[in-house]
Amino acid sequence: MALTPETARKLANLGAQVAVEAGAGDTAAVPDEDYRAAGVEVGPADQVVRGAGIVLAVQAPAVDRLKGVENGALVAAIFDPYQQAALVSDYAVAGLEAVAMDLMPRITRAQSMDVLSSQANLAGYKAVIAAADTFGRAFPMMMTAAGTIQAARVFVMGVGVAGLQAIATARRLGAQVSATDVRSATREQILSLGAKPVFVENVAGIEGEGVGGYAAEMGEEYRRAQAQLVSTHIAKQDIVITTALIPGRPAPRLVTDAQIASMKPGSVIYDLAVAQGGNVEGARADEVTERHGVKIIGYSNTAARLAADASALYARNVYNFLAAFWDKEQGRPVLDEEIGDAVRLTRGGAVVNGRERG
Repeated sequence: MALTPETARKLANLGAQVAVEAGAGDTAAVPDEDYRAAGVEVGPADQVVRGAGIVLAVQAPAVDRLKGVENGALVAAIFDPYQQAALVSDYAVAGLEAVAMDLMPRITRAQSMDVLSSQANLAGYKAVIAAADTFGRAFPMMMTAAGTIQAARVFVMGVGVAGLQAIATARRLGAQVSATDVRSATREQILSLGAKPVFVENVAGIEGEGVGGYAAEMGEEYRRAQAQLVSTHIAKQDIVITTALIPGRPAPRLVTDAQIASMKPGSVIYDLAVAQGGNVEGARADEVTERHGVKIIGYSNTAARLAADASALYARNVYNFLAAFWDKEQGRPVLDEEIGDAVRLTRGGAVVNGRERG
């Protein structure tokens, strides 16, 4: 959800009149009564959206669901504009001000507004928990009178927010954890969490640092060296968590069918990038598939499987964004250039974000 009773009260304190679609909180265990207790109007979507100057959503709604909003209404949501260019164009034609929360710049003053980080944190945790549940063995080493059970081996590929949380979670469960990334700066982060860094050495382009803290796309020489290193390492692993994404491009292929075949039967792979094409060959969105005795999990929205926490964090991100720019006289946020220009997609009937125009 983009609104919780907590953030509804805070928005009301700013001077906003707040309304929510009936049943919006059902899957996150927030009944309509909790919204009403917070002073929120509850009703059908077409009713509560009528006359709205600001619309908050998780996934950006189709324009035909926004009939009756104020002219030039601000819509704050996850737009995935790289993949949804037609939707962005529709917003421009409709004269709406589309604000993509998923384009929030990764700068210090925007940290509390960064929806990708808050959701990735939950996704990294849930990926390990789901993989552990699917894996047919225990995670920690267990020494018993009947013999010793060896700790599970977990390999995390991609050490961003999701990857770091996956490492920490797997370590807490008692697994032997290793991790890799194209950005050499992540080596210290991996070590700080008690995991083993697995890196390509002595190959040009090892830095791998892209715009905004994301990984950059690597050259052919690096990709060959990485594939060879991964092939050697992955055959010994019980669990693999892949998290690699490059903004605006399909997810890089990290695990091939041949590498899957080298793993032990009963192993598990969780592909957190499946919605962008997947890091793992054979991964399919919202399915658990099996190849060579290895189960591959790929859910499009892993964070949504922790609906209550995902909603609470997302709603706070959205509130923090609105509150940071709230103008009491206008009764709405007035965005600045640094953040506003980064997240605003459309305004005044035109696409105004430079990345979208390009």
